[in-house]
Amino acid sequence: MKTIIVILFYSIALHSQPLTPELLWSIGRVTGLGISKDNKHVVYGVRKFSIADNKGTNKYFTVSVDDGVVNEITDPSEYLHNTKISPDGKYSLSHKEVKLKKVFGTDYYTDLQKSNVHIYESLNYRHWDTWEDGKFDHVILSQLENGHALKEVDLMQDEPYDCPQKPFGGDEDYVWHPNGKKLIYVSKKKFGTDYAVSTNTDLYEYDLETGKTANLTDNMKGYDINPSYNQLGELAWLTMKRDGYESDKQDIIVSDGVVKINLTASRDDIHVEGFIWGSDNKTIYFWAAKEGTMNLFKVNYPGKTKMGIIIHQITKGDFDINGILGQIGNRLIVSRADINHAAELYVVDLNSNALSPLTHVNDQIYKSIGTCKTEKRFVNTTDGKKMLVWVIYPPDFDVSKKYPALLFCQGGPQVSLTQSYSFRWNFQLMASQGYIVVAPNRRGMPGHGTKWNEQVSKDWGGQVIRDHLSAIDAVSKEKFIDKKRVGCVGASFGGYAVFQLAGMHANRFKTFIAHDGIFDFRSMYGSTEEMFFENWEKGGAYWEKSNFIAQRSFNQSPSNSVQKWNTPMLIFHGGKDYRVPYEQGLQAFTALQLKGIKSRFVYLPDQNHWVLTVQDALVWQREFYKWLKETL
Repeated sequence: MKTIIVILFYSIALHSQPLTPELLWSIGRVTGLGISKDNKHVVYGVRKFSIADNKGTNKYFTVSVDDGVVNEITDPSEYLHNTKISPDGKYSLSHKEVKLKKVFGTDYYTDLQKSNVHIYESLNYRHWDTWEDGKFDHVILSQLENGHALKEVDLMQDEPYDCPQKPFGGDEDYVWHPNGKKLIYVSKKKFGTDYAVSTNTDLYEYDLETGKTANLTDNMKGYDINPSYNQLGELAWLTMKRDGYESDKQDIIVSDGVVKINLTASRDDIHVEGFIWGSDNKTIYFWAAKEGTMNLFKVNYPGKTKMGIIIHQITKGDFDINGILGQIGNRLIVSRADINHAAELYVVDLNSNALSPLTHVNDQIYKSIGTCKTEKRFVNTTDGKKMLVWVIYPPDFDVSKKYPALLFCQGGPQVSLTQSYSFRWNFQLMASQGYIVVAPNRRGMPGHGTKWNEQVSKDWGGQVIRDHLSAIDAVSKEKFIDKKRVGCVGASFGGYAVFQLAGMHANRFKTFIAHDGIFDFRSMYGSTEEMFFENWEKGGAYWEKSNFIAQRSFNQSPSNSVQKWNTPMLIFHGGKDYRVPYEQGLQAFTALQLKGIKSRFVYLPDQNHWVLTVQDALVWQREFYKWLKETL
C-alpha cells in the first residue's frame, strides 16, 4: 500500500489555457466505490485514458474522511463489505448468463455449424447495441463453506427473463434482506414482443427456507427498481406508475411488509434519481433535478402513520450531486460535478449542510485550464411561461466583443439539463473554442414540475421546438452575439430537434450538427427496439389512421419538411446504435446530398448510441470543431 500526501500549491498560478479534446481525455474519471469496513475511509477508483493505446486503466485508492490522507491500493474488495454475502455468511449471490432459447442456425441445425444465421419469431430481437442470442442473465444463489461455493441454485430456473436488467443493470438489481433469510431481485418477466412494449419491472422476493418466490409489486405497473433495505428490514425502492412510460415521475416507496408509503408523491417538481438509507433507519437521502441543477435532499420515513412526511433540500448551488456513496457519522459522501469540473467526491456536513472536497484528482489540471462563466437566465416562451436557460461563456469573455453562439438541444426527450460534466458534449470545451453556448431547459426537462416534463410527449414538433427558438432568440438580442454566426447542435432527441429546426428555422442558423438523430418517424418506428418508448411518445402506430394523436405525431417527422432544408449539416451516427438505427442518419445525409447542401456524414461502426473509445471520440470531437470552423 502506497501513501500519497496531497499538497495543493496555490501560490504559483499556471498559465491558463483553453480546454481541448486532448486535455479533456487526460482528466481522471473518479468513481466512488463505497465506505470502507472501518467506516473511516472512502474507497474510490480513478480511470485514465491513453490516446495511443486507445483504452483506459484503473487505479484504486482509499482516502481518510478525517485527515484527507490518500493511500493507493491494489484490490478495493479487501477494503469493502461484500454485500452479496448473506448476513450470516452462509450464502452468496451472483449472476451469470444462461442459454435458454434457440436463435442461431447452429442451434436449430447441428450439422450446419459454419452457418451464420439468426432466426427470430418476436420483437426484442436486438436491444441497445446487442442482438438477442438466447442467453439470459440469472441470479445465482451459492451455498458457502469456508468461503467456497458448494452448491449453486438458479433462482430464475428456466425463465427467459433477465436479472440484472439489460442493458444497464448490475448487481444492484439483487439485494439481501438483513435477516439473511430472504432476498429481492428486479426483473421484467416478459419475453419478446411483450418485453418490447412494456416497462413493467417488478421486485421478486425469494424465501430461502421455502424456496418460493413472491412478486412484491404485482399491482404496480411501471418501473420498480433499486431495492434497498434498512437494518430493520424495511424496504425502499424507486417506482414509476404507468406501464410503457419510461420517463414517468419517479418516486421513493417504502414498505414494512404490510403498508406501502410513497414518500415523494407530494412534490410535483421532484423526480428522484437515486437514494440511500441513512444510518438512523428513518431518513432517506436522495438526489433529484431541481431548476437546472441536481441537488441533495432528505425525506423522513414516518412508519405506518403516513403522517408528517417532510422533504428538505440539503444542498443548494449551481452544481450537480450525482451520487451518494454512504454515511459516516454526521457526514454524507457524495459525487459532485459542475460545467467546469468533472466529478470528484465531496463530504456533506449534515449539521451545517456545508460541502467540502474529499478527492483532488484533477485539481492540478484544472488550475491550468480557463474557467467558463455559467449563467442562469429565465426566458419568456411563446405560451407565456418562464424557461430556465443556461448560458456558458468562453474563458476571458469580453462583453465588448462579438461571439458566435451554439444552441444546444438536449436529448431524452425527458432528461434533465443541469450542471453535469460530459466527456463528449462538454459545454466547457465548446465555450473554450470561443462559442457562447445556449442550453435551454425546454419542455420535457425534470425539475420544473410534472406538467412541464410531460408536455413534450406526443408533440415532439410542438411547444418544445418553439422553446428552443425562444431561447436562442432571447440570447441573440445581446450585443455580444454575432447573429450571423449562430449554430445548432444536438444528439438523440436533440439530433431530432436539429433535423426539425432545419426545416423551420427561418435562417436563424448558419450550420447544424446532429448525432444519432431521428429523421423519419415511420422507419424509426419499424426498426427501433424499445417499442414502449415509441408507442408512448408518438401516441400509437402510424397505421392507426383514426388516432388523431398518433397521426399528428407522425406528421411532425423531419422527413416531411426536407424541402425547406437549406443549411449545411454535419451528421454523426453509430453503427451499433439499435435505439436510433444508423439508417436515420443515412436518410438525412442522402437528402442533403441530393439537394446539393454542404454536408458530411461521420459513421462510427463500432459505437452505439454513445462514443466510448478514446480515438473514436477524438475523431468525433475534431470533426465537430473542424465543421464549426468551416461553416460558422
